[in-house]
Amino acid sequence: MAVSEEPPAATIAQPPRSSAVARRPDVDALAAGVLAGDRSMLGRAITLIESRNPAHQRLSAELSLKLFPHSGKAFRIGITGVPGVGKSTFIEAFGCNLIDAGKRVAVLAVDPTSPLTGGSILGDKTRMAQLSVQENAFIRPSPSGGTLGGVTRTTRQTIVACEAAGFDVILVETVGAGQSEVAVSDMTDFFLVLMLPGAGDELQGIKKGVLEMADMLVVNKADADNEIRARQAVVHYRNALHIMQQRSPNWAPPVVMASALHNKGLDEVWAKLSEYRSKLDASGEFQEKRRKQRIKFMWATLQDRLMSDLVNHPSVKEALPTIEHDLHDGRLTVTLAVEKILGLFRGSVSKGSAVRDPPFRPPPSPIVGS
Repeated sequence: MAVSEEPPAATIAQPPRSSAVARRPDVDALAAGVLAGDRSMLGRAITLIESRNPAHQRLSAELSLKLFPHSGKAFRIGITGVPGVGKSTFIEAFGCNLIDAGKRVAVLAVDPTSPLTGGSILGDKTRMAQLSVQENAFIRPSPSGGTLGGVTRTTRQTIVACEAAGFDVILVETVGAGQSEVAVSDMTDFFLVLMLPGAGDELQGIKKGVLEMADMLVVNKADADNEIRARQAVVHYRNALHIMQQRSPNWAPPVVMASALHNKGLDEVWAKLSEYRSKLDASGEFQEKRRKQRIKFMWATLQDRLMSDLVNHPSVKEALPTIEHDLHDGRLTVTLAVEKILGLFRGSVSKGSAVRDPPFRPPPSPIVGS
């Protein structure tokens, strides 16, 4: 049976032009459909979650409240990798193996967003054709909206929705763009980094911070002539990890070889993942990690909502063209421009008056740089 296609975003975000009043999404019906495991309804729910419409965001919060008690049982796995490492091939082969073992697998790809259209650039269903037709699979690219907060809010809520729909394993693929990797690491239980064999520089230019976040390194494409180089790479990576501080007192990140193309080594990858969860469950660290992630999620969501409210504030929207023009022509400093915008947002000054209030300081971000 083919995977049901999710409806296009226009189903919720843009009702027919002939409709005088935008139809309110039925949150109760969406929640019931998701809890019944209906992938079409899950797609509709995620479309609502991804909407930037303030009214839809309030409805998505209501939906998440209904779904949250039914979430939390899945294994959340973040996956990143260096360019050309074969992430899509790995995720597809790994996902198919898990389905063969009786698991239900959701793949959430945190897509880059086109700076011109605001839409997703990647097309993950076309990159994972075999996995996408599996009855127990669900693949959903999620445009970031151009903000780290957008990545965090939509992907975290989507994880909750997928878990409520009965998926056992959630694979969250990052675009490998620095801050998105930090965000995904902070919303998953396990962070897996794919590496290439050889390629000259044993660290392949990957940022030290990414290695520090890794719970396991997998040297992919370890097949044919690459196998010897893959074994050498494993030694290099183990040495690199050895000098770094472990994130967990209960887990030393392993380095394993695999060939997703030939389905080799993927059983060992899953065995290591299962061992990790077993050890951290026994120590209590697994649930403590999730509790801390919920606090980080609160701050990230608050920042995202504050920014959304600010840029959509009527007074701010009216004054922005003038402020940007004055800033562009050098008649206004960046600091004063920021104070003007925040003053308008808080309603403490008129558009033409001098700013007297101190600048607004947002809460500290536990997500960025943590």
